[in-house]
Amino acid sequence: MTENVLKEKNCTKSSLNIKESSKRTILALQHLIAMFGATVLVPILTGLNPSIALFSAGMGTLIFHACTKGKVPVFLGSSFAFIPVMLTVKEMYNGDLSYAQGGMMVAGLIYVLLSFIVKKIGVDKIKKYLPSQVVGPMIIVIGMNLIPTAFGMASENFLIATITLATALIINFKAKGFLKQLSILIGVIVGYLVALKVGVVDVTLIKESPIISAPPFNLPKFDIGAIAIIAPVVLAVFMEHIGDITTNGQVVGKNFIEDPGLNRTLLGDGLATMAASLIGGPANTTYGENTGVLAITKNYDPSILRLSAVFAIILGFVSKIGALLSTIPTSVMGGISIMLFSMISLIGVKTIKNDGVKFNFKNILIMVTILVLGLGSGIIEKRLGITIVIPITDTVKITGLSFAAIVGVVLNGVLNRN
Repeated sequence: MTENVLKEKNCTKSSLNIKESSKRTILALQHLIAMFGATVLVPILTGLNPSIALFSAGMGTLIFHACTKGKVPVFLGSSFAFIPVMLTVKEMYNGDLSYAQGGMMVAGLIYVLLSFIVKKIGVDKIKKYLPSQVVGPMIIVIGMNLIPTAFGMASENFLIATITLATALIINFKAKGFLKQLSILIGVIVGYLVALKVGVVDVTLIKESPIISAPPFNLPKFDIGAIAIIAPVVLAVFMEHIGDITTNGQVVGKNFIEDPGLNRTLLGDGLATMAASLIGGPANTTYGENTGVLAITKNYDPSILRLSAVFAIILGFVSKIGALLSTIPTSVMGGISIMLFSMISLIGVKTIKNDGVKFNFKNILIMVTILVLGLGSGIIEKRLGITIVIPITDTVKITGLSFAAIVGVVLNGVLNRN
């Protein structure tokens, strides 16, 4: 009798374990799906390999969790902030993205150094040099600089681009719950199906690709020109990181800035970016989508995010997935990019508004200067013949967003030194 009772208890316990494992697997896959669209969009837009991006996102997430004592429920994805400078470097070096990898690796190293500085002097003193009147316009510049690229991509087939964009916008504004988080993914799927229907997708690569193979990992190359263009973007993503970690903590009900500490989250982000750049992936960053999924599911177990990371690494070795992603028409990505890049600029506007920036003469001058230098330096050079740059060597110059970021930080330090 006792033996039968023990058997029943063991069976019940086994069933509960299977049920719990199934639940955790579904939650992990759901999180990966929510992060999937944005994670692979960056490599598709820049020319990096999507399979490597998935692998490096999973690897970077595990590195982040190791650095933060496994306390912060975060999944790292591809950083949008680096897209414009990556495209600039790609053009400078005749399409060789290895130099962009080198620049991003140095940016990751700066993140690591920042983590030690934050630990030494404290968060408040760092934030003083990167207030919202500096960070907000920098985020606006990132988005606005990318919108012409998105329109150029969409111009290959405006009908498909419009259908893709409209689908994503309708879901984003009308849907509720988890479906709302999938607006990017659903928009791309609908656009892809329409493109298949009208015959603009070449599926030969999907058919010819093996099911399983190692991603084509690629080592970085280093040049002062690429580093000078890419590294200053760290100024923009630093405050974004603080915002994401703070928001994540507010959703979970914990202060991750204090425990495990901002220095640890920065260290995790920096090491993840360095590791991704080493093998050919895009820079890693914390994501708003991650916090959105946490808020919807109410499940804050960091181990589920680590399981998502393992799935991402496995998916990186499924060649059919990589081949499928590479066949997505440019017009589809153009349509979805118009939405994403516009939203990036909107985040910059919200940063200025929500943080209560005072519209006095000094702050207006700082914001206008960043916007003009970040968005208009190319126009000024073309129309007036005036080149606004910081020369590094005879051939290497810091321009655009990187130049605007440096000038903005210095100008704010001078005008608001008190």
